[in-house]
Amino acid sequence: MTMRLVQIAMNARDDSELGRFWAEALSWSSSVEEPGVVTNLEPEGFAYPDPTAVCIDVITVPDPKTVKNRVHIDLATTSAAHQAELVARLKDLGATPVDIGQGDVPWTVLADPEGNEFCVAEPREIYGDTGPIAAIVADCIDPRAMARFWEAAMDWTLHEITDDHAMLRSAKGVGPYLKLVRTPDAKTVKNRVHLDLRPYPGDDQAAEVARLRTLGATDIDLGQGDEVSWTCLVDPEGNEFDVLAPG
Repeated sequence: MTMRLVQIAMNARDDSELGRFWAEALSWSSSVEEPGVVTNLEPEGFAYPDPTAVCIDVITVPDPKTVKNRVHIDLATTSAAHQAELVARLKDLGATPVDIGQGDVPWTVLADPEGNEFCVAEPREIYGDTGPIAAIVADCIDPRAMARFWEAAMDWTLHEITDDHAMLRSAKGVGPYLKLVRTPDAKTVKNRVHLDLRPYPGDDQAAEVARLRTLGATDIDLGQGDEVSWTCLVDPEGNEFDVLAPG
């Protein structure tokens, strides 16, 4: 048994407005799953789920953003000119430059209209075939331990691992990377961006959840209630993620 990383869930004060920004930023389509609650984003003509893309669910929540996000998106570019053009276009859409202590780096750090940090990467050969999202980047204390957990949790292959970072990608060699980056900052509040995993059709959701618990995941009550079709867990460093129904 195993699972796929199919989407990220992004909290927002207004799912419609933030969904509109990211749809235009990525040149993706958007659809309303539940008015005023959830907006779905995916590539045009996409047949969900497919490893060529990790989709986005923008979800309205009442809580404001208070700290730097521990999970963010890196966008891919193909040239220096493309990077500059993309940064300018994103600013026109409502993104703003942000200083998170990055110093003099070749990538550009921006925040979306609700303050969620993201990066526009300089051209990198490794990101040449990822699509507009180069990587989903997650802060962690121990990249090696976290890479072991996520490699066992889902059908993604480990591509790089050091004491400072680890990178995984779908075993089919398509779509964005999951990049785990060492940071000294401990998690203090609920993440506003989290991962959603989905078992394959015919697999047993409860069995997958039980397997994840043996790997070090634990249950968490986020007020989701008993009627939802997904299970809320946290990884060994306390980062929330959901196990969706098979499909």
